[in-house]
Amino acid sequence: MQNPHILIVEDEAVTRKTLRSIFEAEGYQVTEANDGEEMHRALSETKVNLVVMDINLPGKNGLLLARELRETTNLGLIFLTGRDNEVDKILGLEIGADDYITKPFNPRELTIRARNLLTRVNTTGSDNEDKSSVEFYRFNGWTLEINSRSLISPNGDSYKLPRSEFRAMLHFVENPGKILGRADLLMKMTGRELKPHDRTVDVTIRRIRKHFESVAETPEIIATIHGEGYRFCGTIDEE
Repeated sequence: MQNPHILIVEDEAVTRKTLRSIFEAEGYQVTEANDGEEMHRALSETKVNLVVMDINLPGKNGLLLARELRETTNLGLIFLTGRDNEVDKILGLEIGADDYITKPFNPRELTIRARNLLTRVNTTGSDNEDKSSVEFYRFNGWTLEINSRSLISPNGDSYKLPRSEFRAMLHFVENPGKILGRADLLMKMTGRELKPHDRTVDVTIRRIRKHFESVAETPEIIATIHGEGYRFCGTIDEE
């Protein structure tokens, strides 16, 4: 089996070379891209398991490129940027980034986060950990399709869920009525432990809720349990 392949999208040559050295020292294959055009070319020419991308890029910025990625792929995505800005972080997570690390970064932390994310992504691309013995769950007129990772509304609208949203939803429907803490949800979503002030779970839940809010008659599906976490309140159809 080939080692995981990481695509670095960064316009600063020194930073690219530093990242290449860090990841190659860990045994990863590495490809570099200076901008979005080179990123798309690299993705079309080789199999990539993880994208590490800056936000400040020439041409389309990282946020726009991340949105494009999420429309076509479920690749692991880490933002690595000097923009230590809460708004940028929330935007990145809302678009579907799996993680967000600010510069200057600790090389050891970066490689640990990358390794944990690659474990969750499954480097073979089969995502076996996301497979279920059931093909779909139906609740309150909605359907969560496992193999396609799609949430389908009562109106027939289909939403291809980013990895973090899908794993959160799968955990919810597999545990209806149970209170799920943020630490538990984050581990299921990203494979990493919850740290103080980490809003990844809350941002992901907010994105999921927007889908349900698109249909006016949908009751509250995911309830906030203050001080504890979240609970799935949908009614699973028994078939």
